[in-house]
Amino acid sequence: MGILSVLLLTPAFGILVLAFMPREKTNQIRLLANIFAAIAFLLSCWLVAIYDIHDSALQFEEQFVLNPKLGTAIALGVDGLSLPMVVLATLLTTIALLASFNISNSIKGYYISMLLLEFGMVGVFLSQDWSLFYIFWELTLIPLFILIALWGGKRRNVASINFVLYTMGGSIFMLVSLLAINQYMPEHGGTLMSSMTIAAQSMPPDEQFWVLMGFLIGFGVKMPVFPLHGWLPLAHVEAPSPVSILLSGILLKMGAYGLIRVVVMLPEATLVVQPYLLFIALFGMIYGGVLAWRQTDLKALVAYSSVSHMGIVLLGIACLNFTGLTGAVLQMTAHGLVAGALFLLVGLLYERTNTRNILDYSSLVQVMPRFALFMTITLFAAMGLPGTVGFVAEVHAVIGGYQQWGNLMLFLGLSILISAAYAMRTIGMLFTGPVKPEMREIEDLKIYELTAACILVAFIVLFGLWPAPLIDLSVETITHMSDIISQSIQ
Repeated sequence: MGILSVLLLTPAFGILVLAFMPREKTNQIRLLANIFAAIAFLLSCWLVAIYDIHDSALQFEEQFVLNPKLGTAIALGVDGLSLPMVVLATLLTTIALLASFNISNSIKGYYISMLLLEFGMVGVFLSQDWSLFYIFWELTLIPLFILIALWGGKRRNVASINFVLYTMGGSIFMLVSLLAINQYMPEHGGTLMSSMTIAAQSMPPDEQFWVLMGFLIGFGVKMPVFPLHGWLPLAHVEAPSPVSILLSGILLKMGAYGLIRVVVMLPEATLVVQPYLLFIALFGMIYGGVLAWRQTDLKALVAYSSVSHMGIVLLGIACLNFTGLTGAVLQMTAHGLVAGALFLLVGLLYERTNTRNILDYSSLVQVMPRFALFMTITLFAAMGLPGTVGFVAEVHAVIGGYQQWGNLMLFLGLSILISAAYAMRTIGMLFTGPVKPEMREIEDLKIYELTAACILVAFIVLFGLWPAPLIDLSVETITHMSDIISQSIQ
């Protein structure tokens, strides 16, 4: 059994252990769940340490044949695109569980659901077989539906059903596209990503176009891109804050990750829809930013800002060049860290005040200085301030877009200005003015909350000041993908 199997099975083994724990032993359940999440994170860090950044091919490959006649197999592997997402998934799961100590009902079921969600997310990024990818993709729906429906807010039932219907609807289009490509596979050829990439390029151009459209809908719902984002604000607002960390930090990246794989698989069809992808990306960035600017609910603000920031990812993908793809991958990591930190801090504030209305706050810097520091740094990162990881990602997206479309990147600049506007507005309303009487006795961050916030903010600043390790991790893989695209569309 290789390291990828061990990493994938760690949360699964944690689920098995928790299943046999008496539900009354809540402290032991919390401790064990956090231990298994921490082990998975340490294993992903070990993967980074032994990963060869100079090799663009898949590494640590594992393949277990299930049915030779059908060509089905459990195929695992990582490259410079999937490895950052694996680390991000395990990191944010660890952070989410650290932020879950205030969950007080059905604790055993909650932690089992969280570990099952981690199992599905890690499986998506490790899968090198489209059938296995689809299974893990659908698996994530089960724990997310349970987590929102049982531990969410007042409208949790509507939010959970809305989320599942949107995502399952998109998954149907993705499944149809996969079946269409499979028609061009040799008999018993299986569904390995590498093999299906070759098969997809042998399809007639018109069929490639419709297959790409199916993937765009399937992955676009999850990212989400305008106008497929309808499920996102309600799900974020009603989900428990630890779940929102994973929903925004990782689940959205699954859609972007799948879309990058598809663009490399169908570059000629992508070139046909490239102008439309540009329009959707730019419009989504401005639209999400304006709606975020208008929100008084802090969770809704972060949710709509995610629509804007994921538009930057789509823009980078649509560039079809090295710099743009680099910007997309960097933005995926940057947004995961920033959105995770924002939802963590907003959730901790809500637990203390029972309100997310920004108008109810003022001058929290006097009563919660540690919270104010971390929230301000994170909001600066959300607006792309130099010295944060958000700036590094946005610079690559701007350069890649300018190489492709020139002055149209002024619209990206407009979206960044809107991001700065709502970030500064939030900082001003939270931390300036007189202290309201009902806010004088709010407790600042506790030690375990401070630890979780420190980890995320440290990565945000570290990769902002020293982005080379993050860029070097993916550069060879992105170069290889860019070469495939350029050779196909020339």
